Amino acid sequence: MSLKPQTPGPGPAADLAAEFLRLDNQLCFALYAASGLVTRAYRPLLEPLGLTYPQYLAMLVLWERSPRTVSELGEALSLDSGTLTPLLKRLEAAGFVTRTRDPADERRVQIGLTDKGADLRAQAAAIPATLACALPLAPTELVELRATLQDFARKMRTAG
Repeated sequence: MSLKPQTPGPGPAADLAAEFLRLDNQLCFALYAASGLVTRAYRPLLEPLGLTYPQYLAMLVLWERSPRTVSELGEALSLDSGTLTPLLKRLEAAGFVTRTRDPADERRVQIGLTDKGADLRAQAAAIPATLACALPLAPTELVELRATLQDFARKMRTAG
């Protein structure tokens, strides 16, 4: 028995296989390209605040409720601690957050907002509306797209 993948010879099956493998037919690439473009659109809005896009996402979570543990942040952002820890260290170096050991459990690190980090929220308040106005979709289309993507992500997590 051969372990080599079987590729269809010439004919309709080969044409179909080739079509499936076209880059522009890949869902993953459409999501990747769109995500990159949206992230790039945020850059000039976040630069004056001294935030990168991933840092902005972490701050959004902390503006909702602070303090939070690193694991709570990771869960909210779908990031592992290896990715999140350097990001949080940079936010701490910028003076936006504090990182302290949980007195009840020294293994847990609590992330809290500093006054500077909390004050940044007011400066960031206009970013969502500014970005929405810059995107080439009507407000209703943006709401529908977000709902579709949130539903898709939920189903992917559930399918796990």
